[in-house]
Amino acid sequence: MYVPAHFQINAPSELHRIITSHPLGVLVTTSAGLDANHIPFLLDPSQGDLGVLTAHVARANPIWQQAVNGSEVLVIFRGAESYISPNWYPSKHETHRQVPTWNYEVVHVHGKLTVHDDEKFLRGVVGRLTKTHEAQEPKPWKMSDAPQDYMDAMVKAIVGIQITITRLEGKAKLSQNREARDRQGSIEALEALGKNVIADQMKRQNGMN
Repeated sequence: MYVPAHFQINAPSELHRIITSHPLGVLVTTSAGLDANHIPFLLDPSQGDLGVLTAHVARANPIWQQAVNGSEVLVIFRGAESYISPNWYPSKHETHRQVPTWNYEVVHVHGKLTVHDDEKFLRGVVGRLTKTHEAQEPKPWKMSDAPQDYMDAMVKAIVGIQITITRLEGKAKLSQNREARDRQGSIEALEALGKNVIADQMKRQNGMN
């Protein structure tokens, strides 16, 4: 990934924030030609040197049979993003020397894949995913809410995957290379459009909070 120095994310906490806030990753593999699968992941930063990602895929998905254990993979997590119009820059209206762009956050996770086809691992992954994503519900759903025979069949229909992270790359293109007044103009326009997540990240990145 091309990352100019002023857009590079170095802080592990920021890399982890993007992954956990936007957990639907794109798993890219090359074992059977170039392939991409969209999968919700859980990050455990305490495992290994850089952390571990876990997830599950449908047993009908051939990726778990095509990917060799230990193979190198890439997972892409895209955070907040938005189109940026040059009309939002005060400087544009003076010089007209501005063009459209796109602001975004993204993390590339490089790692080694391991397939897990055992019930204990699978129930653990499903349980952790459920607990994480049901946390905001008034009455969180849990695996025991479903009939046992139904859950047994559901677990048999999936296969677990684990990715041991070997390298993390992060990029936050959030108008760091713009004049302060142009950054402010973009933030105000985004907020007017209801795009508060990307606006807030621009404020944080540029020390405007």
